[in-house]
Amino acid sequence: MAGSLTDCPAGVPIEPLLPLFHRLNREHFGGALAPEGRPLVSVRWSDGRMRRSAGLYRFGRHADGRELSEIVLSRPLLEPLPREALLGTLCHEMIHAWTHRVLQVREVHGPHFRARMAAINAAQSDFTVSVRHRYPLPGEGAGATAGHRWLARCPRCGVSAPYRRRVKGLACRACCQLHHGGRWDSSCLLEFLAVG
Repeated sequence: MAGSLTDCPAGVPIEPLLPLFHRLNREHFGGALAPEGRPLVSVRWSDGRMRRSAGLYRFGRHADGRELSEIVLSRPLLEPLPREALLGTLCHEMIHAWTHRVLQVREVHGPHFRARMAAINAAQSDFTVSVRHRYPLPGEGAGATAGHRWLARCPRCGVSAPYRRRVKGLACRACCQLHHGGRWDSSCLLEFLAVG
């Protein structure tokens, strides 16, 4: 069920995720995410379009009815960062998969997530798992808004990102997760400011 990509579409080698998944599963989840060596979740790099989130865990059903349970990591965000960022992000998403598939609990960053995160951080010092990270987005820095007409800013956390157009009803995902259990809330609506 699980697989890993060893090459990105452009052919630049990237680290295979499946061996890391199995290692972290043994070290921090007692093998529960791969009973008898068979992963309960697939693990893959994004196709290059995931540029706002370093990783995600998603579940549900494919269009043909097959079960969907996968971890997707952002190649554009993680590839240029130190390996610790990759390990911390993968482990973060594995905790989501563990609470959902093993504990069968639906929570975003609730007590089960936080307890496992604290245990993993206490057990090793190679990387840190956090509820929220602030990895640089591709194109951040001087000239990051070139070609973008709008800057979207979250009124709660202050994080901003450039956009080519205004998007109606867009809310800050991080603040919705932190303050509203992952549900959309109007208090987290992004404010769009014209650039220039």
